[in-house]
Amino acid sequence: MTAAAPFDAPKIQVISTEPCQVGECPVWSSSDQLLYWVDIEGRRIFQYDPATERIVTRAMPGRPGAIALSSMPGVLLVAMEHELVWFNWQMDKITSFVSLEPAALPNRLNDGRCDPGGRFITGSISETEPERTATASVYQVTSRPKTDPIVRQVQTGVTVTNGIAFDRERGRMYFADSPTRQIMVWDYDLSSGNTSNQRLFFDYGKIPGKPDGACVDAEGCYWSAAVNGHAVIRITPEGRLDRRIELPVERPSMPAFGGTGLTTLFVTSIGADAKPGGTVPAGSLIAIETDVVGVPEPVFAIG
Repeated sequence: MTAAAPFDAPKIQVISTEPCQVGECPVWSSSDQLLYWVDIEGRRIFQYDPATERIVTRAMPGRPGAIALSSMPGVLLVAMEHELVWFNWQMDKITSFVSLEPAALPNRLNDGRCDPGGRFITGSISETEPERTATASVYQVTSRPKTDPIVRQVQTGVTVTNGIAFDRERGRMYFADSPTRQIMVWDYDLSSGNTSNQRLFFDYGKIPGKPDGACVDAEGCYWSAAVNGHAVIRITPEGRLDRRIELPVERPSMPAFGGTGLTTLFVTSIGADAKPGGTVPAGSLIAIETDVVGVPEPVFAIG
C-alpha cells in the first residue's frame, strides 16, 4: 500500500453542531435537494435544506440504524432495531414493512444502502457484552407488488456491519466488518442481486482508526470514514490509498456526496465516548467541498 498523495486542504464547514450520540447514514435527495441523516442512539432523523439552512428533526420510537430514499415521494425506508419501516416525513407517520431479525437476538440494524437496482442492503451489529460476538448478518431486501418482499441473507458471522457501498460500472458491492479493519468487495450482479467472489479490497493496516460508513464517487473511488481516526480516506478501484482528509472530529462515521453538483461531501460523526476538547463538537455534521463528483443516491423501488 502506497502513501496517500498530497493535495490542497479542502474547505470544511460545520453544518450542525447539535451533537448526535451516534450520527450516521447521510443521504442526499437529488430530487428535493435535501440531506437526511440519523442519530441512532438519540432516536432521531434530521433533514437539512442547504437553500434555507433549515434543519428539521423527527423523533423515532426506536433506534434508526440506516435510511434510504424510496420511489414514493416524501417516504423514507428506515432500518430500525430489528425491522424495516416506512416513514412518511410530512405526516410524521411510521408503518411496518418487514422484520429482518428476531427481537430476541442480541443485535440491532446498523449500516445500509440501496443498490443501483433499487434493492436495500442493510446489516446488523452485535450488542453482546462485554465483547461483541459474531451474531450479526447482512440482508438484501427486494420489494414486490401486492406481496411480501424478498429477503436474502447475504453474509452471516458478522460483528459490526459497515461500509456498504456500490460501484455500478464495475459491478461491485463493498462491505466492512469494522473490528477486522478490513474492507471486502464482492462481484455484484445487478440483474439478479447475487454476490460472488468475495475478496479483500483494502486493509487499514497502520492507518489510524477503522472503517465505518462509506460511499463511492463517479470515478469509482471508495470513500471510507475512519472512525476514531479523525479522517475520511479515498481508495481507488485498484485498492490504493489516494488521499486522506483530516477532520476536526475524532469519530467520523459516514460520508455521502450531495449538493447541487454532487461535489459536497457530507460527513456525520459520533458524539458518544469521543475525547473532550475538540475544536468542533463531537457528533456534528460536517460538509467538505471537494474536486470530486459523487453519484446520485439510488432509491428503494417500491413494488
